Amino acid sequence: MSYQELKSHIFAGIDKNHDNLAALNDDLADHPEISGQEFQTSRKIVKLLESYGYLTEYPYAGLETAFRAISGSNDHTYKIAIMTEYDALPAIGHACGHCLSCAISLLAGLSTKELQDELDADIHIIGTPIEETDGAKCTMIDRGVFDDYDMAIMVHLYNYNLVTPVLQGLANYMYVFHGKAAHASAAPWDGRNALNAVQLMFHAVDMLRQHTTQDAQFHGIVRNGGEAPNIVPEEASCEFYVRALERDYLEHLVKLVDDCAEGASIATQTTWEKYPVAATYANLKHNAEGEASLLGIYDELDIPINAEPGRIFGSSDSGNVSFVCPTFHPCLQVTSHDTPIHTRGFADAMKTDRAHAALDTGAKIIALQIAKIFSDPARIQAMKTDFQKK
Repeated sequence: MSYQELKSHIFAGIDKNHDNLAALNDDLADHPEISGQEFQTSRKIVKLLESYGYLTEYPYAGLETAFRAISGSNDHTYKIAIMTEYDALPAIGHACGHCLSCAISLLAGLSTKELQDELDADIHIIGTPIEETDGAKCTMIDRGVFDDYDMAIMVHLYNYNLVTPVLQGLANYMYVFHGKAAHASAAPWDGRNALNAVQLMFHAVDMLRQHTTQDAQFHGIVRNGGEAPNIVPEEASCEFYVRALERDYLEHLVKLVDDCAEGASIATQTTWEKYPVAATYANLKHNAEGEASLLGIYDELDIPINAEPGRIFGSSDSGNVSFVCPTFHPCLQVTSHDTPIHTRGFADAMKTDRAHAALDTGAKIIALQIAKIFSDPARIQAMKTDFQKK
């Protein structure tokens, strides 16, 4: 088939299956499940895929709410992973749009499942839960899930249109300070205040900001501040996110934050320790050929690129996948610019007419990227060559 014939087949498949996937999106929006607890959500998705003839592995890769869905002979030259996110946020539900992103991935898979022979590519739908906290994709990478894939792709919802969002690397650590309890009034001199250490660490990190590059970000909260005001806190803890655009600089920043903890410990005569709260997320590795293809698809679909160059999207475990195989994480606008992700307004937008239209558009982005690249051996090779570059 020519690219135009592939495109026509894809569009017909999207039209045919839109209603079922719109209904799934709305159901997930109404029944959000947070990271690691997507039990009903994952069952609904797997049941839907099985109704379309997919063979599913569920649970998958040792993760209770992950899955892999395969249609057809699974013996083609190339393998493509359509990544599917579906976890929600505490208190504010699908304010990251994963209900709609999930439906988009499934609709894209359904619209391309009959093209696998034509493209000589197995197109798998991979359920990747726990994106908001511990990054199931990182666990999957450690277990070799993405090793054999030639490309991975998903669409994320946003308040702008972006072909290649800037994904920062993200490290997440808990810092725990140990002091000595004492009566805060009768004998404070016998105590060592762990909460003071936490306070000093925050001040130190705040002072550190002015001597780091513009992409560096630090976010911290106090997790434990003590037991009672009249007891010198013998233990206190704080959790920090550290972000940067490159993995090497991220590692450097974590060491600087460790120095802040060490200095606070010395000043308060306490001790400290740290442990990772979640997997470290990598930045998104660029792929010029794949990004150029996506840019052409946005133009074909009349999707305006309306965000300034270099706009920081945030962090995602999709960045980690991009260092295993060529990976694409385009963003599709589904709200006005003044309604960003991780807000109640964004969650409220998931069942609107605009969201249902974005379901089709997002599926077209994924499916056309697959068709455009894997119908052209030169594009496949160019994408692979770009991936090998540092």
